Amino acid sequence: MAYVELYTIDKGSSVDYFVSSFGFTRVADAVTADRSSVLLRQGGVDVLVTSGRGIWKFLDEHGEGIADIALTCDDVSGTCRAAEAAGGSIVGSTGGNPVLSGFGGVSHTLLPAADGPGSAFPGGHHWIATSGEPIRPTGRLRSLDHVAICLEGNTLAEFADYYEDGFGLSRYFSEYVGVGDQAMDSIVVRSASGGATFTLVAPDPVKGSGQLDAFLERNGGPGVQHLAFLVDDIVPAVHEFRDRGVEFLRTPGTYYDMLAERSIGVREEIAALRATGVLADRDEWGYLLQLFSRSPYERNTLFFELIQRRGSRGFGSSNIRALYEAVERDRLAAE
Repeated sequence: MAYVELYTIDKGSSVDYFVSSFGFTRVADAVTADRSSVLLRQGGVDVLVTSGRGIWKFLDEHGEGIADIALTCDDVSGTCRAAEAAGGSIVGSTGGNPVLSGFGGVSHTLLPAADGPGSAFPGGHHWIATSGEPIRPTGRLRSLDHVAICLEGNTLAEFADYYEDGFGLSRYFSEYVGVGDQAMDSIVVRSASGGATFTLVAPDPVKGSGQLDAFLERNGGPGVQHLAFLVDDIVPAVHEFRDRGVEFLRTPGTYYDMLAERSIGVREEIAALRATGVLADRDEWGYLLQLFSRSPYERNTLFFELIQRRGSRGFGSSNIRALYEAVERDRLAAE
């Protein structure tokens, strides 16, 4: 992924949130006739924050959220043709680069590989560098581990096929989780390089309505549910970000009582995990630690995840239920 682009009503407050809460650095600005964008950067993560009259339709339909996930490819024209053959369509262009349909109101700008994470600035925009700022600032966040995408029920296979046939991503993981009378299904697709990973999730339509159905209603259809940021050391990162104003979901104390009984290699860290609310899981390659934020946006859609990998290649299968239950508690408490 070259970058993700957030459409927002108030660019100033949105930029301030990423800078003051997550430690991003403002590195460049771009202005056109109907919109203006700020490029925020930390480690290998590029986030564009965009506002202006040119995005009012998206904001009206979906609220503030991710509107574009830019993908780099070796052959832009070939990828474009493959995506169209798989059912996609060209919905616009950015600086001469094709923009393809994705899901809901979210699209994909296709960029040549030279405009990827190693470039000074992503292509397609006339960037003006912010004076005195470093090009690749470092901080707690290393990279964008994955993007979680909420889809409508019974559409997972369709979109997994679209990303496989159209963009060359492969099915990597799948999971079905039932919680009471609700359930969610998921398929993970990723590029061969691992640089683009989408976690596709959808509610089971034959089950009761739950948090994913609520997201789809608030978001006006499918959209990006959360961005997962990879960190080296999650416990101090959570302390720092919480002090900076990030609100994280609560994890019940019983989770850590049960965690002590599971053999996942974190027994000596349970006290620190309990104090921060961090979740832990293990697969055949190692284990991971993760925690999810509350949404800072008015329509309560997009939120964020911190994830630390200690060998694990998974996505916290055992924690999907814990996340689902935590979000469900917050949803019910807000009603």
